[in-house]
Amino acid sequence: MSVIKHTTDGLLLFWCPACFRSHGVNSTWSWNGDNNLPTFRPSVSVEYDAPDAGIDGAPPKKCHSFVTNGKIEFLEDSTHALSGQTVSLVRWPN
Repeated sequence: MSVIKHTTDGLLLFWCPACFRSHGVNSTWSWNGDNNLPTFRPSVSVEYDAPDAGIDGAPPKKCHSFVTNGKIEFLEDSTHALSGQTVSLVRWPN
């Protein structure tokens, strides 16, 4: 089973194990065409509201990564527990 889902409007989605949600890139980005070991360029940067967003000045959560050969390299400016780590893309949860 592919780690990438294709949407009808041209997005390529992958499941982020740090954010517990999908992230998407436009299919016009640089993509190696591999549904199991994808590489996307440029970096993927996602900001989203978290339960604590705005409380005591807390910013939205940020997930910033490079996806290369089926691995997610989470950059240091990510605000989640996997910041600075590299992990394999995971299959979609049921």
